[in-house]
Amino acid sequence: MWHPNTTFANPEFLWGLLLIPLLVYWYMRRQSRMTSDLRYSTLSAFAGAKPTWRERLRHLPMALRMMVIAAILVGLARPQTTSQGEDIYTEGIDIALLLDISGSMLAEDFHPHRIQAAKTVAEEFVNGRANDRIGLVIFAGQSFTQCPMTLDYRVLTGLLRQVKPGMVEDGTAIGMAIAQGVNRLKDGKAKSKVMILLTDGVNNRGEIDPVTAAQIAQTFGIRIYTVGVGTVGEAPYPVQTPFGIRYQNVPVDVDEKTLNTIADLTGAKYFRAKNNRALKEIYAEIDQMEKTRIEVKSYRSYTERFYSWAWIGLAGVLLELVFAGAILRKLP
Repeated sequence: MWHPNTTFANPEFLWGLLLIPLLVYWYMRRQSRMTSDLRYSTLSAFAGAKPTWRERLRHLPMALRMMVIAAILVGLARPQTTSQGEDIYTEGIDIALLLDISGSMLAEDFHPHRIQAAKTVAEEFVNGRANDRIGLVIFAGQSFTQCPMTLDYRVLTGLLRQVKPGMVEDGTAIGMAIAQGVNRLKDGKAKSKVMILLTDGVNNRGEIDPVTAAQIAQTFGIRIYTVGVGTVGEAPYPVQTPFGIRYQNVPVDVDEKTLNTIADLTGAKYFRAKNNRALKEIYAEIDQMEKTRIEVKSYRSYTERFYSWAWIGLAGVLLELVFAGAILRKLP
């Protein structure tokens, strides 16, 4: 009869409950005035007399009447229980990560080297997403899909950890990597499609020019965020010699002009990462710019609960009629 989350459609009727104490007070005063006093010299003759059950129930009709009034007032206030919830609509983003794994990515201007730093930050980026399909394309002199578009981030990060230089022929085929990313994204149903291209070099391999590949991506509505990695000047690079690994400084040559053109052409942005911290901040900024669209619709439904109070009022009326008109009826 009484449920959690109960509200009243017409709560003003509840003020009528304040009349019940006044009616009880009026009834008690009336009863005292209707009672006559008799004086006896002694009450010993009534010592063993006990009130009958009729006498004990003489106030029951009044109690039933108050119950009926209370039930009617609560029923008029229309108690209702509410249930509420949310319909959540999510529109995920399709994201292709394009990762350069050429030999130059072993330079140690990042800790421990560029490719490991890129993998670590990319994994953090993936684990911070939700409801987005993400794929992984790796490239050097050639490109191939390491992981197709998936919502299974555990599989994706597992394949990401397996990435290392030497998996494909050395070189830098940026245009081929973009073309591979377009193939992964073009048939997706997501309204928002994004590539994150990370490289440390200049396009020197492949049959497709990077800008041409970016124009193809533009026709499919794909934005390409480009990230150039590498410090300014020279970076230490490990070289295998007969005496073990030796380090030599090599020039850092990031084709920022082309990467800027690719980003501008597709409506995205170019970033330059010169250390681990900067790379992490770049991915965090991209993460904020490319948020999944979530639409929440709240709803609330009401269930009427006044029926039980109406039945209580009806039952009270019937009981009062039975007791007052028959069982407790006073005969002259």
